[in-house]
Amino acid sequence: MKEFEVTITETLQKSITVEAATREEAQAMVEEMWDKGDVVLDADHFVGAEFSCNDGQEIEADKPIEVLLVEPGQYARMTTIGSSLEDMQKVVGGYIQEAPFFRDPVTLVCNEEGKISGLPLNRAIRDDDGKIIDVVAGTFFICGAEGDHFSSIPKELQKKYEEKFKKPEAFLKMGRSIMAIPTEPTAANPKPDRKAPGMEL
Repeated sequence: MKEFEVTITETLQKSITVEAATREEAQAMVEEMWDKGDVVLDADHFVGAEFSCNDGQEIEADKPIEVLLVEPGQYARMTTIGSSLEDMQKVVGGYIQEAPFFRDPVTLVCNEEGKISGLPLNRAIRDDDGKIIDVVAGTFFICGAEGDHFSSIPKELQKKYEEKFKKPEAFLKMGRSIMAIPTEPTAANPKPDRKAPGMEL
């Protein structure tokens, strides 16, 4: 199976009558009228369409990807998951939601209904000044972002995000604000080479 990009080019045509000394002057006059918006072409002036298609590229179905898995009460760890929608839903335990918090070419994928379903609070998301801007509930993962596709987290960014989300956090509400306190894991993580849910062993 391949993925193709098809380009559609529509052509609109309209004739304008002007008085001028030369052909060039007449064309320049109409161009200026068009630039100013005095001449507008719409669906009534449609004369045809052309279609072109690239050579396409092979779609790699369900290609495994490397992600940073972040579970409540556990150290963050690198693991491998399947790239299908069903596999990702298994990892987060429900419908997935992409939350592109970061400037790097990575994205956060979590449970869309994590908070309203009462899943345990997991990690805080902070801005460049260290201020908490959101708290993710339930298991999530960090992966690469390539347009509309999820991919493996880039090798050069793995350590950065492992450190960012390494330790579990406990949360304390103080008035209208919330405080995130680093803690130790509630239980030992599975072995590092064990695959996450959504990737058959």
